[in-house]
Amino acid sequence: MNDLSRTARPTAYKPKHKVRFVTAASLFDGHDAAINIMRRLLQATGCEVIHLGHNRSVEEIVTAALEEDVQGIAISSYQGGHVEFFKYMIDLLKERGGSHIKVFGGGGGVIVPDEMRELHDYGVTRIFSPEDGARLGLQGMINECVAACDHLPAGPSPAELKSLQAGDRRALARFISALENGTCAPALKAALAEAAEAAKTPVLGVTGTGGAGKSSLTDELVRRFRIDQNDALALAIISIDPSRRKSGGALLGDRIRMNAIGHPRIYMRSLATRDTGTEISQALPDVIQCCKAAGFDLIIVETSGIGQGDAAIVPLADATLYVMTPEFGAASQLEKIDMLDFADFVAINKFDRKGGADALRDVRKQVQRNRELFQTPVDEMPVFGTMAARFNDDGVTALYHDLAAQLAQHGLKLAPSKLARSASRVSSGKTVIVPPQRARYLAEIADTSRGYRRWAEDQARLARERQQLSAARDMLAKECQEDSAALAALFEARDQKLDTRCKKLLEMWPQTRAAYAGDEYVVKIRDREIRTQLTSTSLSGTRIPKVVLPRFEDEGEILKWQLLENVPGSFPYTAGVFAFKRENEDPTRMFAGEGDAFRTNKRFHLLADAMPAKRLSTAFDSVTLYGFDPDPRPDIYGKVGNSGVSIATLDDLTVLYSGFDLCAPNNSVSMTINGPAPTILAMFFNVAIEQQLARFREENQRQPTDDEVEKIRCWTLATVRGTVQADILKEDQGQNTCIFSTEFALKMMGDIQEFFVHH
Repeated sequence: MNDLSRTARPTAYKPKHKVRFVTAASLFDGHDAAINIMRRLLQATGCEVIHLGHNRSVEEIVTAALEEDVQGIAISSYQGGHVEFFKYMIDLLKERGGSHIKVFGGGGGVIVPDEMRELHDYGVTRIFSPEDGARLGLQGMINECVAACDHLPAGPSPAELKSLQAGDRRALARFISALENGTCAPALKAALAEAAEAAKTPVLGVTGTGGAGKSSLTDELVRRFRIDQNDALALAIISIDPSRRKSGGALLGDRIRMNAIGHPRIYMRSLATRDTGTEISQALPDVIQCCKAAGFDLIIVETSGIGQGDAAIVPLADATLYVMTPEFGAASQLEKIDMLDFADFVAINKFDRKGGADALRDVRKQVQRNRELFQTPVDEMPVFGTMAARFNDDGVTALYHDLAAQLAQHGLKLAPSKLARSASRVSSGKTVIVPPQRARYLAEIADTSRGYRRWAEDQARLARERQQLSAARDMLAKECQEDSAALAALFEARDQKLDTRCKKLLEMWPQTRAAYAGDEYVVKIRDREIRTQLTSTSLSGTRIPKVVLPRFEDEGEILKWQLLENVPGSFPYTAGVFAFKRENEDPTRMFAGEGDAFRTNKRFHLLADAMPAKRLSTAFDSVTLYGFDPDPRPDIYGKVGNSGVSIATLDDLTVLYSGFDLCAPNNSVSMTINGPAPTILAMFFNVAIEQQLARFREENQRQPTDDEVEKIRCWTLATVRGTVQADILKEDQGQNTCIFSTEFALKMMGDIQEFFVHH
């Protein structure tokens, strides 16, 4: 049998030049599965891919494309607003001298054929449709992109240093490309070296094992340089990643971790090693000279991940930082790490991981041995415990201060520091999702559940045997009229072992059956009877009971069912926490969310008109989901009110639910919001409270007192109904509308639940 999938797959295009692409998902778009597939295929086809990830603005993408001197940009856009987004990108590329960069995009069925033609006419090289995917296949589409970009970076080759020394970032990008591709004239390289020598710019080399968090730590250091020096320093960041030996492609993914580089005085360039066999690019020495000649105050070079015997960055840097994690194996492994001999500073990043304190002790001792500084206390070794993923980490701040002091000795001009110095060289706070003492919490839950089931089955056995012994004793007394003292003793033994709560359940069973056997279920609350119909009638006239009890006669089976299932509203609540659903409340979901609050409010009123129960289900636009305000900027404007309502202020939410009593017993609100859920929920509560305060003022013709305001507030919080979708774990794994870190978001979810308990 022929493998049709294999024969139909086109051969990967073999580029003749080093083709570079920037890949990203559009702004406020968390759907990154497609662009991840495309960037992997681009890499496998031999391209160097600067991947920015999801939720990237046109400004970020264009800046990256120009600084990286790429031939192509590939964007996925599945969240709407694509026409404005791509047009704005073309305009910005033309404005900044990047009109030669080819732009490719795709969005499945979201981008319709008319919009594709409009974008092609505007200057987008190609928008791929689902039909293109079916016709060409994934590799076929990638082949078209790579073939269209298979040339040297466009633009004139650099001929002099004047524009470079004047601070022209485009000239710097072209210079670096020429140095990488070997097209820079020897005379120009000599002039470059001379200019660099005169600059005396310090170089910080950051190296370490792969996955240690070098990029995140570098970003945090850049953030502190910016804050501490009030953006006065011009910084260049050269980030190096390995090329794949088989395809020649490379994933240059360090920009995805850089959140503090969005400033005109900061330049970043990603380099691939290109078959050098080391952690640095062959062109790196020339690239450093180029950045020195460009007038930067500080150059930070981040190498690719290294092994134990690698230290290629040392000759090129004035100060070196070695980044590692606590997971290095036995302490003897430290003796094999070459960088511990040469590094001026060592950062044990991800210090919150298990064994962080032990790793700090071992690394400090090894550095002391390597440098034979036995007269110096081990705590004074330049080894830091850092958590780059933690906001305002004091371990990173301590590292920054020591780094800045050493770089100042190499010519870095710094103003007096404004950042408070940390008393320690390690992170003081460790925020963990699951505390160490609760590491087995899932196993504890499982053990508790299994233990309860075993207890329930044991109690059911006792109840069954007790019933059997009672029946046997009664039969003996009736038929044989013999003394059944032995049976009575056995009965008594089991009766004593049977839990008091289980006896109560069995005693109440006849009443429970009687309560559900009639046509109505009656509950008395504060001298008031609440009657609920127990049956409904089908179209054919059949009476259908709402709750059907099992027809067990065996007390063991009855008790087991009560302990493990039971009726609705009773422990263990397998059928729900309420005994019955509300009657006369149509469960129709009134879904709305488009445009502004006024438009969506009109839609809600149209859906809820003449309906006794109003269940308002609200969808928010992607701008709101990412916690941003609407803006006329085209890449934002195109998404405002798209596939959801735009909410930016408390007034917007007030308008959204105007005309609906949020505290009415038949009204409820559902909000799909996730990332900014705490903020939107707080706004919702304030809208509900203000509604009740306005009602009080209207009914009483006066302002409420402070005590009355507090009573109204408490009553509103206890009465208002609805749901808020705030599953940040789902967002972290799937849709990516995350605003805060997962740890902080989970903590807020816990705080909200605690607020619910108290109110």
